[in-house]
Formats: sequence, structure tokens, C-alpha cells
Amino acid sequence: MLRAGGVVAGQLTQTNMDPSEKQAEETASNEEEKERQASGAETPPTGEEVDADTAETEEGEDSTVRVIPQDMYYDYEELYSRAFISPDSSIPANLLQLTHSFGYDCARRCNLQLLDEQTLAFVAGNLLVLLDLQSREQRYLRSCSGGGIGTIMAHPSKEYFAVAEKGHHPNIIIYEFPSLRPYRLLRGGTVEAYSCVDFNREGALLASVGSAPDYMLTLWEWAQERVLLRCKAFSQDVFRVTFSPYNPGQLTTSGSGHVKFWKMANTFTGLKLQGQLGRFGKTALTDIEGYVELPDGKVVSGSEWGNMLLWEGGLIKVEICRERGKPCHSGSIQQFALDEGELITIGTDGAIRGWDVEKIDAADCADDSGMFVMEPMNEMLLGRHVRLTSMVKSSVPESLIWFAQDSNGCIWKLDLSFSNITHDPECLFSFHAGAIQAMDVSPTSYLMATTALDRTVRIYDFSAKRELTVSQYIQGGTALSWAPCSVSTQGAVLAVGFSDGVLRLLELYRSLGLEEEVGLTPSREAELRLKQALKPHNAPVTAIAFKHSGELLATGSADGTVFFFTVGETCAPIGFIRVPAPVQCLQWAPKEHDRNTLLIVCESSYVLEVQAPAAESHTPTSTYEMQGFPTLTFHFHSIKARIQREMEIARREALKEKRRKEKEEREKQKADATQEEEEEKKEEEEELPPLHTPDSPSPMLCAFYSQPGAFWLSMGGYDAGFLYHCRFSEQQEGDPALRRDEPFAFLPVQDTEDDPICTLSFSSDRQLLLCGMQTGCVRVFPLQPPDPPLSSLTAFWALSVHDNQYGRVRSVRCSHDDRFVLSAGDDGNIFAFSLQPSEPPAGALQHSQTRIPSPPADIDLEQVVQDIVDPNAYSIETAKQRTELDRLRREAEQRKEERRRRLLELQAQFKQLLQRNQSLPEHVRLPPEELELDPRFREEAERLTALRIREVQKELAWEAERHQIGLKKLQDRFWESLESDIITVVACQSEHRVSTYRLLPPSHRFLKLQGQCQTQRAGQDPRPCRAGSGKGSATGEPDSAPSAGEREPGGQREEEQDDLGVLQGRGMRGRVAGHQGERQQKAAEKAEQVKAKIERRKQEWADLFASKPDQDYEDPADVLALQQAIEHMGDFKLKTAKDFTVPEQLRMNTERKRSQLLVLEEEICERKQQLNGRIVRLREEKLQLIWRLQRWAQQLDAVQTQLPAQKRLQTLPLPVLRPEEAPERRLQYTPATLRRFAELREARARGRGLEEGEEAPSVLHLLQHGDDPAHPTPTAPRGHAPHPPHHRELTELEEEMRTLQEIRLCCQQEELLSQMREAVWRFDAELQVLRHEKVCLDMRMKMADLRHVTLFQELLLLKDFEKRENNLQERLRARTQEENDTRLKWEDCKKQLELKQQGVVKLQQREKALSASFHASLGDNNKFSDFLTRVFKKKVKRVKKKETSGDEEEQEDSEEDSDEECDWDEEESEGESESGGALDDSVCPPSCDPALFENTLQLRERRLDLEELLAEEKKSCDALRKECDALAKKEKVVQASLKAAEGDLELFDREKQQKLNELDVIVPLRLHQIEFLSNGVLPSDVSDALVMNTAALKALQARIRQLQIEKQEQGDAYRQARQRHALLTHEHRDMQARIHELEERCEEMMLAKFGRLVDLEVLQTLSGNSQLEELKQDCRAKEAANTQELKRWKVKLTETKRILMEVSRRHTERVCMLNSLLKEKKELEEKLESRQRKMGAQFRERRVEVEERSRLQAVVEVQGREMEALRQEITALSRKGGHVAPPSQPRSAGRRKPKREGGAQPALSAASQE
Repeated sequence: MLRAGGVVAGQLTQTNMDPSEKQAEETASNEEEKERQASGAETPPTGEEVDADTAETEEGEDSTVRVIPQDMYYDYEELYSRAFISPDSSIPANLLQLTHSFGYDCARRCNLQLLDEQTLAFVAGNLLVLLDLQSREQRYLRSCSGGGIGTIMAHPSKEYFAVAEKGHHPNIIIYEFPSLRPYRLLRGGTVEAYSCVDFNREGALLASVGSAPDYMLTLWEWAQERVLLRCKAFSQDVFRVTFSPYNPGQLTTSGSGHVKFWKMANTFTGLKLQGQLGRFGKTALTDIEGYVELPDGKVVSGSEWGNMLLWEGGLIKVEICRERGKPCHSGSIQQFALDEGELITIGTDGAIRGWDVEKIDAADCADDSGMFVMEPMNEMLLGRHVRLTSMVKSSVPESLIWFAQDSNGCIWKLDLSFSNITHDPECLFSFHAGAIQAMDVSPTSYLMATTALDRTVRIYDFSAKRELTVSQYIQGGTALSWAPCSVSTQGAVLAVGFSDGVLRLLELYRSLGLEEEVGLTPSREAELRLKQALKPHNAPVTAIAFKHSGELLATGSADGTVFFFTVGETCAPIGFIRVPAPVQCLQWAPKEHDRNTLLIVCESSYVLEVQAPAAESHTPTSTYEMQGFPTLTFHFHSIKARIQREMEIARREALKEKRRKEKEEREKQKADATQEEEEEKKEEEEELPPLHTPDSPSPMLCAFYSQPGAFWLSMGGYDAGFLYHCRFSEQQEGDPALRRDEPFAFLPVQDTEDDPICTLSFSSDRQLLLCGMQTGCVRVFPLQPPDPPLSSLTAFWALSVHDNQYGRVRSVRCSHDDRFVLSAGDDGNIFAFSLQPSEPPAGALQHSQTRIPSPPADIDLEQVVQDIVDPNAYSIETAKQRTELDRLRREAEQRKEERRRRLLELQAQFKQLLQRNQSLPEHVRLPPEELELDPRFREEAERLTALRIREVQKELAWEAERHQIGLKKLQDRFWESLESDIITVVACQSEHRVSTYRLLPPSHRFLKLQGQCQTQRAGQDPRPCRAGSGKGSATGEPDSAPSAGEREPGGQREEEQDDLGVLQGRGMRGRVAGHQGERQQKAAEKAEQVKAKIERRKQEWADLFASKPDQDYEDPADVLALQQAIEHMGDFKLKTAKDFTVPEQLRMNTERKRSQLLVLEEEICERKQQLNGRIVRLREEKLQLIWRLQRWAQQLDAVQTQLPAQKRLQTLPLPVLRPEEAPERRLQYTPATLRRFAELREARARGRGLEEGEEAPSVLHLLQHGDDPAHPTPTAPRGHAPHPPHHRELTELEEEMRTLQEIRLCCQQEELLSQMREAVWRFDAELQVLRHEKVCLDMRMKMADLRHVTLFQELLLLKDFEKRENNLQERLRARTQEENDTRLKWEDCKKQLELKQQGVVKLQQREKALSASFHASLGDNNKFSDFLTRVFKKKVKRVKKKETSGDEEEQEDSEEDSDEECDWDEEESEGESESGGALDDSVCPPSCDPALFENTLQLRERRLDLEELLAEEKKSCDALRKECDALAKKEKVVQASLKAAEGDLELFDREKQQKLNELDVIVPLRLHQIEFLSNGVLPSDVSDALVMNTAALKALQARIRQLQIEKQEQGDAYRQARQRHALLTHEHRDMQARIHELEERCEEMMLAKFGRLVDLEVLQTLSGNSQLEELKQDCRAKEAANTQELKRWKVKLTETKRILMEVSRRHTERVCMLNSLLKEKKELEEKLESRQRKMGAQFRERRVEVEERSRLQAVVEVQGREMEALRQEITALSRKGGHVAPPSQPRSAGRRKPKREGGAQPALSAASQE
């Protein structure tokens, strides 16, 4: 068996490293990093860079990676993580040994796997638990990283399973089952942890997704431990990853707010992973927990609200729900399973439902809601408190047994056969759900009690590894404590606190064999009986503590109170105190302490100590609060910053001391000493850590007494990393919040900076300190009691047990005999360990049987204790205060009742007084004002009434606004949403009517599709066009000029020095002056102009030849015409033919079909809108008609009132506007309408006017059809009153006048009636015409509906083909693009090759011109011509610049060049030896012109430059030629693949057309349109008939005639073209002969003039002999320079003479001064001698003379020194000219050193000489 080494061993070493060693290693690595940065070295890549580089390295080194044999295994003993033990300690490695796991992390996703029929696997913290279903035994695998396990997954074959871990760069370990040997180790898949893994269907690949921060999706070939693909999955949490069981190249991931579809695609660069993010559209964003892939590629996923989402192409096709909008599950859908054609879903509502897969696959939405309604086929409900999260199926073939994970702490066995013999769901195992809130052990036996927020209390026998009993309660448990033996000798009493503040005392006893109740565990070996229920708090109980003697019980709560009880048979409340913050933990002082105190630790920086209250010390009256209770408070102030500062100072002092000792040892090495001093200065310059105080106080985690008044404290947050020794201050005056109490000692704890101690406990002998850490680790510290300062707290044993991220240890306890250790954490896990004793017994350890307390003797006689069920029940304190408040309230009510009774009596007396006042006579009656005591009372009452009215209005304002908003919503929903309602216009004289169409406004989806189609019609081409692709030269346009980068390398030199003549001409501009310079300049300018003209001519020729079309050039217009002709010529096959090829313009896809649908809908809507507009205008005309008829009726009424009754004609009935003609009036209302509505509603409520059995009409019906005052019904015209009787007879004149008046009125009457009849007739006629048009439009609308149905069926069919078509289109587009790119590259390469070839030709021409210039410079009869020619042609080795990156070809070329140079050198050496080697070619011969030799060397350098450029250009040409050939071959391959793609697309279009032909199309025809007759009779079977458009048939017939005319025209054009071609061919031959004749004539003239053929272009660009002119110019310049130099020297000589005269004058002056000084000296000496002779006579003045003499001697010495200085200066001045020296001085005198003061006595001859 092979074992893995290297990386794994390194990881294990890192895991088991001492924390101090880790810190030292980190410090060393930080120092190395600083040194590396200071020295400029590269920093090694970070974790993300390492991952990226690793993926690239692995992909790049696949060919070199060794193949791992199949029989290779790793050694589990070397892999798994072990406990950490402090070095140099005697702690045994197996101090704690795991015996059993009682928990289940049911909140972890997919934490249940089935390895075989009897083995379940799930993760528990740092363990993988393998659970046997029959024996219920457990096996364990520890994590290898020590950082926890992320997820697990079983192999499809059940022979392996993957364990993906957590930690720094975790691994995935593949274990073999059932041997449990590590088979493969996958490294480098993520940075921190794995969130999900999955095998593909075959089991060869493994997909893994990491958690934050990288979220990396990795595909593994796990058998070879190789990474295939890697990509970032998403930027948020990913919950699940799966392979598609139907398409091996597809994956799906889902997670927080996303679902992503992945595809493994083969590209030119290899296998790539492409992801498409699912777009939710108008569906709300949701987290997706579960999904399933359907066989056709669709995906069904769940949602948070319980509906299913059907995904297709990255979009949501439909959202599936149940009838009446009911969701598929009441909660999120956690998992999908596709089993035997049935889709099974499980949800958090505890339901399992089966759905029809085919119906889901074909689901589609009929409207814009996006919803699809369906019901499940099967359903199973497990219970109201069941929350299923995952399921695994049994591996037995054809088995329908599933095992389900319940997030409420259960594992279920389910039979999903959904038949008559289906077994009921079976709960196999039950655990705590969620975090374990509290845990404690029995003081007398191996019993453990736990509670959690799942509202259960569980009792375990951890020695027998079984659960004894479970009790369910209303609220979740938050605290638990087992009562000491003094309370119950058998240890049967527990105190449990709950989240509603209730404290329950429970009694445990052995079961009496009672009948099992539903919901309890199968093995009821014990019972929990409620002994007492109290509610001391209004918030969750956070801590419970029994006094050691068992007399007192203290409870702490999150409401900041601590309650005390006396303990006996029951708990009696004493009282409570308030604390500054929620209580974290409570601890009574140990028995060893004198004082009986309770230590209260609050969550935020407060620790209190109170004396144990006595039962008689506090007698509650109205409250249980104990005011003024003696309390000591410790307000914690952070000292961590100061500690760190002191530690840093100590570290620096130690470092200084160490360096000082090293410095003393190396004092002789100055360099090292200097370096040490610099390091010390640098260390001193670094600032010390600042003194920081956290803004918010750090949380307090736990504490315990060390001695009376002192305690140890563990902090979290900023202050973590130390245990603080604190003491209560003696001065407790003042506000505790303003105090700052600091610990008086501290103890650093290793590796607790980010992993503080959350809980701790001692063994019974206090020799072990058990600590539970934040990261789920359990630490054991051996102690040497008594040790209050914890000086022995140095070495420890640590093991990661619970989850490292969320598995904080809540409780850790020792058993009563210290043989077991138990831990409970936030991850829901409970672990039991056997503790190795320090002195094991001689025999084997035999566990005694657990003793379960016996039941009380009178248990059957005791009454059932009343439990507190209501979570809002009063607490003890609230009940006490409520009792007092109730008493006060009763007294207040009694007083109120008495006053009400008194007020009623006074009111009765006042009423009697008012009645008596009214009965009195009026003169003695008191006015009302007299009865008012004060009018302000009335005013105040009126004010209060108005105020109440305003208050009522304010109260009803919200309701009124609500009703207004509701009305507005109804109007918007049912009226404003209509674009046009049904308006019916009725004729005036008949019942003919015409109605509008009811139109809805276009939906948002319709407008969006309309905009997309308009955009596509405007500027998009749905299919790639191949015509003219890649043939840019076929247009005949000239190619663009080459860019700067495409020019040849010698282009710049060519511009600067094309030939020698131009170079010389340019050089003479600055060197030749005068007339010669001007002449040469003009010649050079002329040569340049000629050269520019030649270049322009060459460019014109190049442009002309470039514009010349190719031989296979075709006119684009002709190509387009040919293409159209090919498409429209030939036999036209029917679409139903098998060989029918769909033309390009007729090929249909979903976009085009959708455009047709939109166009049809737009046209339908436009036609209906037009007709609706005409009908509305007709209604307006009717309104105008009614108004005119009413006016005419009024006029007619006036006329008929003047006519007798017998002459009055019958009037027309006036038309009215019916309700259906004005539907908008139904929504108009007035206050009268509202009153009428209220009356009708009241009448309907009372049932007035209705008989029995009669159906009651609605209120709205009565309102609309009853008498509505807002819309009065028009009545017939009023009857005319008869004429009054005539009282007298009329005269004849009056009779005649009356007759005339009647005739005129009758005429007016008839005219008015005729106008009214004509107007009515015209309106009815117009309505009839419009009615007829509407009937025709209805017929066309029906035809349009049929067309719409056909188009929609075609669209559905095209949607099925859309995916394949898109793939083919994409393939065709890719091939077309590839062909275009290849052709462009080939053309570009060809252009570059042509440019390079032109550059080669130009370089060859320049080389020839350079050679000609060299021969011209030699002249005629030059005796050194052979020598200079050999120098010019010599091959010289030139140093080439080595490029940093060169390939092998360049190296080979350089080697070949060097070989050639060596050959050339050998040839030259041979030539030199043949010629005798008389002259050295590197030195100019004596009689040779140096200028000519230098010119030859320069020309040789230029020649060598040109040869190098020429070689490089030829090499570039060869490379370009090879590239062109390769591109040409590639183009052929691409064209073949393009043709294949086009063929596939054509076959696909043919198949699609055949499917479209199978659709039935309804075409209504009339008999005259049918011409399919057989013997003049219509056959019974017309299935073979062809339906054609008449216009198309006529167009085909007309096209025949057009083609005949076009054929004749093309024949004429062809004959004319042939004649033109013959004429052009004859002219071409004549032009060729003319060119040949002119070339011969030019050569003859050249021979006659020059005697040989010359290059005219070179001749035109020559500008004279520039070398001679330059030499002459140099000679003149040198003569002028020499003249100027001579003048400068003359001026310099004159100046030097003047300076010499000045120096001589000063020398003479100084000599004269020396002479005068000598004379003075002589006089002084004479005076001195005379005074000396008089010494005897003047003996008394001797002292004065001595002083005078001394003074004079000093003067003489000073003068002597001055003379010596002058002498030296004179000597120096005399030597400055270099000619004359003083005659009296010897030459050696000038070498004496000058003195600073005085001088020597000069000789007398110097003065005479001067």
C-alpha cells in the first residue's frame, strides 16, 4: 500500500504545531517578508494567486503528471487531525477519548447520506458519524484539517464517499466504503471551506463549490487527483451543485438569489466552463434551495414562497402553483427528485408531493400572468412540526424507501410508493434541533440533561450511550441545572429555565411500565414529572445556580433581574434584585469561602457580588424587589492595550539585552557593530502600540471565584486573549457606571485572541480545568490545587470537536466521578468522552450501571401540578403588583359609582325644578338665563362638542380615504384599463344597431416585443450573409496605405540616404558657402525635385496597377443579379415536396414569426380602432341630431299651437340616448344618486316590495333602471292646448287673413317635418352603411383570428426548433466569421509580403548605388584602387545586440551568420596571403589620401548595414510566405466546414418546413374561387387541390413575358460585348508594338550619348562632384581660422608685456622701501652704541635702558622679518617672468620657505643694483 506524503504531512505538522511555535513562525515569516520588501524581492503570491496559478500549472502539466495507480491508498493514521498538546508537558495524548455522539446537526444542508442499506452518514462538528440502523452503533472519522467538515456526498456506486473539509486551503478526501481507507486526496479547490460537492452520473467526475471568499467551482477527475476546470461560481453563497444526469457536459448551481446553468464546451484553447445566470424577469428574486434537471434540458426549481419555477434557456418559462393561487408548498421547496416519471418535492411544511413530469415539461402560460396551475398526483403529510430539508433514496433496485432529514431534529424513513400498502412514515432517530442552550450532569449517576430552543428537555445515559426520555414544552429551554444531592438524595430534581421566563422543577424517576404515549421515544426507561412551575422573569432565563447546600436557588434573566428562592419540597420566592445588564452566568461561592455570596456576571462589563438572602430577611408586601440590598459592583475597564504595550517594551528590552551581549562578543568587527547600532536606532524609532479603549464594552463570557472577594474573568471581543484576575473595590460609593475598575493581575492564554474561553468547569477534585472555546474546541488544563493565581495554568490539551465556525461550546462538564467529560455546542452536537485518570486502577475500567432514581412512593396519590401554558402569563412580580393594582382599581370604581349616583339624584331634582318653573305664570317664571349658573359652562360644552366632531372626522378620515382609494382602484382596474368599451348606437326609426369593439390597451409584453421587432426590421439581419464575405478586393477599390508599423525597417534610412549624390547635396548646404554653395544647393534641390517627380510617377503607376481588377473579378451588380436569377429561375417546387429548398428570404424562425404575429395583431387593432372611431363619431352625430330635432320640435310646437287641431300633422317621436349608447354615465354619480343608493340598500335590507320566492334584483340594477334624478327619462312632447272659443264672428278681411296665416303655418309645419324626417333618414342610412361595413369587418376579423391561430401554431412549432436552429446559426456564423478572419489575415499577410519584397528590391538598388558611388570616389588611375576595393568589400565581424527573448531559429540564424563570417574572414585572409599582405587594411597607407580611406570605411559600414537589412528582409519574406501558405490551407479547411454548416442548416430548414406543412390551415373559399374541376364538376375530394393567390398567379404569367423580353435584350448585349472585346484586343497589340519601338529608340540614344546603358533615374538625381567642393571649402575655412588665431596671439603678447612693466614698477618701489629701512637700522645701531658707551655714567637709569633695549631689539626683529618677507616676494616676482633674477641673490634663495612674520636683512647690493 502506497502512502501520500509531502503536502499532507506538512498540513498535519501545521495542525499539531504548538501555538507558541506558530507565533514564532509567523513572526519570522513577517520579518522575512519585511526584509524581502526592503531588498526589492518579489513577494510570493497570495492564496487566490496560488489557486489561479495552480489551475494553470495543472492544466499545462497534464502531459507530465504521473498516473496514480488504482490500488493506491493513503494512511488514515497520518491524515486525521489529532489533539494539540503543549510541548514539554506530561499530558497524555489520549487524555480524552470519544465514546459517543448524541447530537445531529440537522440545520446543515444535505447532512444525510446513505452508504448502504444499513448505514447512514452525517457530519457532527469535526467528525463524520457512520450510524448503523439496526444496532444503532456509531463509527467515526475525524477531519484531517482540524477545521471542520463542510459537506459530504456518496458516490453513485456507494463504493466511495467524499468528505469536503473546512480550514485554510482544505482538502477533499475520498474514502473507500466499507473499509474507510482514504483513497484519494484532492487539494487546492478553495481557500476557506467547501459548501457543496457532487459526483456525476458515471461517478468519474466530481464538482465542488467553495464558500466565501472565493466561491470557486472546480471540476475534478478525482481518481487521478486532477483539476479539469475551475471558475468562480457566483459572488454569494452557493447552496448546491449537480451534474445533469442526461447531459454529461452540463451542470447547475443554485444559491442565494440566483441559479446558474453551466456547460463544458470544447474551444480552440481547450475545454472551458461557460456559465449562464438565470434571469428572474418579473418574478421576485428568491433563494433557490432545490432544483432538478429534466430530460430535455429544462430545469425546475423551488422558491421561497413555495411555488415551482420552470426554467428554459436561462429564463423563467412559467411559475407553477395550485388552484386558486395556492402555493405548491407552504414554505420553501428544499429538494426535487425525479423518480420513475414522477417529480417528488419536499418542503419545509413537512409535505411530500408528487407531480406529473410531462405536464410540467409542457407547461405554458396562456396570459401575461406567467402562472401555470396544476395539482399534485400524490401527497404525504408528515406533521405540522416537520421541516424536511433533504432526502436520499435506498440503493436497493426498485425500492421506494427514502430517508429524510428533518431540520427539527429527526431522521425519517418514508415509503413513497403512494399505494394501498404504503407504510406510515417512521421516525428512526430524534435529536435536539438547533443549538444546545444548556447541559448539566447528575451529581450521583451517569445521567446528562440537555435543553434547547426546540422546546424539549432530554435525559441521556452517557455510559450506556442511549437516550432515556424526552419531554416537550410550550417554549424553548434556555438554562438548566441539576439540583445537588442535598435537595434530592437520588439526584432526581432538575431546574430548567425557558425562553418565556418560566422556571420548571422537574423530577426524574424510573418508568413504571406505563403505556407508551404518542410522540415519545420508543424506549421509555425514565419519566420526567413536573414538580413545580414558576415564572420569576419576563424574559428568557439565562442562568440557574443552586447553592452547594441546596438551600437557595438563584435564577438570572435577560431582563436584568436575579431572583432568589428557598428550596424545599417546593421553591418559595424570596425576592429579586436588579442588575445593570442581562445576566450571563451565576456562581455561588465555594464551600471553602467564609462568606456566603453569589457572583453575578452580566453580559456587558459588570460583575456583581451579593450576599445570600435569608428567607425571613425580606417580607414582600406589594413587590418582591429587594431595595437597598448590599451589593458589590465591579465595572470592568479594558487594560489589554496597556498589557500589549508593556509586553512590547519587555520584548524590546530583551532584544536590546541580547544585542548588547552579541555586540560585546563582536566588538572587533566594526561593520557588524555599526549594523547593530542601526538596527537599534530603527527599533527605537518604531512607535509603541497605542493605548486603545474599545468604544463598546467587550462581552463577558464566564467567571469563577479564586478567593473571597476575587475572581477570574474571561472576556470576548477586543479583550480576549487573557484571563483577568479581578477584585471588588472597597469603595462602592457613587454611580457604578462612572467607575473604572481594573484587574489587578492577568494571565495570557495561548491562541485565544480570536478564540476566547466561552465556558469552563472544574473536575470534582479541581485538578482539571475544562474550557469550551468559541471555535468549538475543548481544552483541558491540568492544575495543582490549591492555586488561586493559576500559576500552574501553562500546559494544556486541546481538541477541535464541534464545528469551527458556528459550534461555540455552550457547556462542558465532568461526570460525578470524573470518568467522563461531556460537551454541548451551538451546532446541536453533544459529545461524550472518557477521561483517562492520572492514576488508573490496576484492573480494567468497569463502568457501573447507571442508577435511575426510583419513583416516589406516593406518586399515584399526588395531584397533577398545574403548568404555565400561556406565554403571556404574569410573572411572580407582575402578579404581585397586579393584585395591588386590582385592589386600588376596585376602590376607585366604588368612589366613581358613588359620585355617579349623586349626579343622577341632582339631575332628577333639576328636572323637577324646571317643570315647576314652566308651570308658573309667565310674569313670575324665571328665564333660562337665570337658570344658568355660568354661561361659560354652556360654551365649554359646545366647544367640546365641536372638538369631538372634528375628532370623529379625523377618525373617519382614514376610512374615507380608504374608500376613495378603493374606488380609484376599481376604476383603474375595470374602466381606466379599457382602451375602448362597448358603445352601441341604435337607429332612430328601427332597432338596427351597431356596436364598437371592446379593446384592451396593448400589454407591456406586446409593446416590448413590438419595439424589438421594429429594431430588428430597422437594422438587424437575422441570418448571416455570406455574399461578398472576405472578398474586399473584388470591389476594385485600392488597398489602404500601409501603416507605420508595416513599413520596411530600412525606410528611415532610405529617406535620409537614398543614394550618395543626394547625401552629398544635402551635406553641402551647411559646408559649402558662397557662390559655389548656392550652385550646389540649387543642383541638390533640382535633384530632389527630380527624385520626387520619379517617386510620384512610381506611385501613380502603383495606384493604377493596384486598381486593376483581377482576372476573376466580377461586378457586384452582376453577382447580385445572377444570385436573384438563380433564386427565381427554374422549376418552382411546392413546399410539400421532399426536395424543396427554402430560399433565404423565405426561411422562417421564431423572431420572424413573432413579427408576423405582431403585425397581424397591430393590423387587427388598427382596423378595430378605426371602426370604433367612426361609431363614436356616429354617436356624436346622433347627439347633434337629437339637439336639432328638439329645436325643430320646439319650433313645430310653436307653429302647431297657432293651427287648428284638424290641420295639425302628427309629429315624429323624438329619439333619446339610450344607456347602452353612453356607458360612461354608469360611473357618474351625484349626491342625489348616493342618497338614492342608500334608500335602495335600506329597502333591500328591510325586504320591502319583495314577494316570497321572487329573486331580489341588485341595488345597482334598481339604481340604473329605476327613477334616477340625475338622468331623467325624456318624455313625449306635450299636448297642445285647444284654442279658446271665439266669442265673436270674424269679418271677411279677418277671415282671409286668418286663412293666409294658416296656409303659411301649414307650409312651415310641413317644412319642419320634412327636415326632421330627412335628418332621421340620413342618420339611419349612415348607420346601415356602417353596420354593413362592421359585418364585413367581423368576417375579416374572423379570418384574421384563423390566421392568428395558424401563426401561433407555427410559432409554437418554431419554438421547439429554436434551440437547434440557434445552435446551427451560431455554428454557421462562427464558420463565416472564421472564414472572414482567415481571409483578412491572408490578405494582410499578402500585403505585408508585397511590401517586404518591395523593400528588398529597394535595398538591392541602394546597395548598387552605394557600390557605384564608391567606384566614382576612387577616380581614374588610382594606385590604391585594389587596396581600397578590398577594404570596401571586407567582411567585418560586427557586434550584434542580443535580445532578451529569442527563439531557436534566430539562434540558428546567428550561428549561420557567424559561420559565414568566419568563412569570409578565411577567404580574406587567403586573399591577403595571396596578395602578399604588404598593406594593412585597417591602417591608411602612407601615400594614400586619408579622406578617401575614411570615406571607404564609412561606405563599408553603410554596405554592411544594407546587407544586414537585406538579410533581415529576406528572412521576414520567408516567414510571411510560410504564413500565407498556412493561412491558405486553413481557409480551405474553413470553407469545407462552412459548406458543411450550410448543408446542415439547409437540411434543418427542410425538416422544419416539413413540420410546418403538417399543420392544418383553414382557408374559407367561395365556389367561384374553386377552379379544381373534373369534367366540369367539383370533385368530392379536394385534398390534392392547390390553393394559390390570384395575384401571384397573374404575376407568374406576367413574369414569363418579362423573361422573354429580357432574354432578347441579353442576347443583344452579349453581341455588343464581343465586338467591344475584339476592338480592345487589337488596340492592345498596337500599344505593345508602340512601346517596344520607343524602348529601342531610347536605348539607341543612350548608347549614342553615354556609350553604354545607364540608369536615367540615378543620372537625374546626381548633383556634381561634391568631394572636391568640400575640400576647397575646408581649405578656405582653415585659412580663416589660422588668421584669427594669429590675431589672438598678438593681442595676448601685448597684454603680457604690459603686465611685466607693472610688476617691474612695483618691484622698484619695494626695493626703495628696503633701502630706507636699512638706513634707519644703521642710524638706530649707531645710537645704541653711543648709549652703551654712556652706561657707566648712567648706571641709575640702567633698568630703563634695559627695557628700551629690549623694545628696540623686538623692533629690529620685526623689521628683519619684514625684510625677509619682502626679499621672498621680490624673488618670486623676479621669477614670474622667467627671465631676470636679482643679481645680488643666489638661485637657492628662492627655494627658502617664506615666514609668516618679518623678513631677513637684505644685502646692500640689492639696493645699489636697483
